[in-house]
Amino acid sequence: MGLATAALLGACGSAGPAGSATPNGARLVGGGRGALSVASGHSSSARPPARVRARGPRGTESVPILMYHVIAPPPAGAPFPGLYVPPPEFEAQMRALVRAHFRAVTLDQLEANWRQGVPLPPGRPIVLSFDNGYHSQYATAMPVLRRLGWAGVENIQLTGLPPSQGGLSDPEVRALLAAHWELDTQGISHADLPTLTPTQLHYQVTVARQLLQRRYHVPVNWFCYPSGHYNAAVVAEVRAAGYLGSTTVVPGWAAPSQDPYRLPRLRVLGGTTPSALIAQIAAASTAAPPPASYGAG
Repeated sequence: MGLATAALLGACGSAGPAGSATPNGARLVGGGRGALSVASGHSSSARPPARVRARGPRGTESVPILMYHVIAPPPAGAPFPGLYVPPPEFEAQMRALVRAHFRAVTLDQLEANWRQGVPLPPGRPIVLSFDNGYHSQYATAMPVLRRLGWAGVENIQLTGLPPSQGGLSDPEVRALLAAHWELDTQGISHADLPTLTPTQLHYQVTVARQLLQRRYHVPVNWFCYPSGHYNAAVVAEVRAAGYLGSTTVVPGWAAPSQDPYRLPRLRVLGGTTPSALIAQIAAASTAAPPPASYGAG
């Protein structure tokens, strides 16, 4: 189910009451296991201020960013079965990353290393990103990563997941944060951003960040383009909203020399063996940076 944000939207002055139409025509709904409660109160997952670590030279290392969706077998008739990675397959992939001496980091950690010289944990850095906000990311992916001492990056969308695919509840989002996952966003409803009016684009990009910041008291520093689609107007809105950068679906490794608002990622599809994943990561290291626009007509 989608994440219900009606009350919080009202607090931001950007939408009407629950069930009212949003600027992009979607409807906000409440209730259900996957709905986000928006009752007042501070996040129980708030963490104490991190200790300031010694800084050194700015990082220069390129880093792969993996893209996952549903960590479950595909149900019969799934429209995009390749986006489902069965749990044993996912766990085997994580073990393969360990054997290859990778260590998961977040985008905030990566940015701090690239821009401020904050050291990364030992190992070869890799970012594990999870799109949309599926329940299986909490139920299946989080325990696997926790056993490794790793954290993922959750690119949550606030509404619109069909009931058959589940959706993160408010307590589950807080549990991810308590496990030191980073919370980022794909916007309100996974809209095709280049097709939107300026008002609709502002709602999907800027208001989404404000909602999550107010609810969870975390920075939400990174935007993830829905379906990877972006153009100059979309990038400008993401930058104006205060995000530090954004991720695409264009294969490659992210590098500090690249435009931070067009970082590449590697989509991991169901049926990818551990050895194939390691090969996929290696092959993408020499890919060209993402183009100025993608999927924008």
